[in-house]
Amino acid sequence: MGPGELITEQAGEFAAALPQGGVLLGLDLGTRTIGTALSDAGWRFATAGTTLARGKFTRDLALLRDLIAARGVQGIVLGLPLNMDGSAGPRVQASRAFARNLVPLALPVLLWDERMSTMSAERAMIDQDMSRAKRAERIDSHAAAVILQGAIDRLAGGVL
Repeated sequence: MGPGELITEQAGEFAAALPQGGVLLGLDLGTRTIGTALSDAGWRFATAGTTLARGKFTRDLALLRDLIAARGVQGIVLGLPLNMDGSAGPRVQASRAFARNLVPLALPVLLWDERMSTMSAERAMIDQDMSRAKRAERIDSHAAAVILQGAIDRLAGGVL
């Protein structure tokens, strides 16, 4: 199995597929949008990117492919929306299916527990005194940054 076929919930497996590190793309998958975030190549910080309007998957894949090519992305961290008790609901199944559909991008995918990411992102934007309208517009990309930061903290910290 090549790195582009790796879909895992294990940070260690994901890190092993990327021994040289590299830019990571964080995704927060919503029903109508996909929030994006990018890390630096050394896995120190995540920055909120754009929020993409979801359409047909072929269009979504093309948008992601363009972003990946433009930024030299080496791996993808996709938020896994587990229930608060850790169980998997329909949204988890949709995220896992989305991850399987990313295989043509030929990049390893880490499914990362995203519980509390949206709440954390919203709290941070309120602390920045961001208006409700701006928060609504940017919440998905900020949530993607929270998801990605959690993953790179684990990956860079070596506690896998």
